[in-house]
Amino acid sequence: MKGNYQTFYKKAIQEKTGYVTKDGSWAAVPLMNSKQFAIINNGEWVHTSKNFDFAKSYIIKENRRR
Repeated sequence: MKGNYQTFYKKAIQEKTGYVTKDGSWAAVPLMNSKQFAIINNGEWVHTSKNFDFAKSYIIKENRRR
């Protein structure tokens, strides 16, 4: 799919229950019964963050590197 994935997940991003980059290659998915988020890059689990804000900043930092 081409387009902006953030428009589809707008409510999740606003409520800090998940995050996705515009191109959909990076995502932060909440882990069950915890405040932690799994960081997914192109379908592969690459990192775990302790909360939404850390997950989002990790994705932004790593996305700039690549």
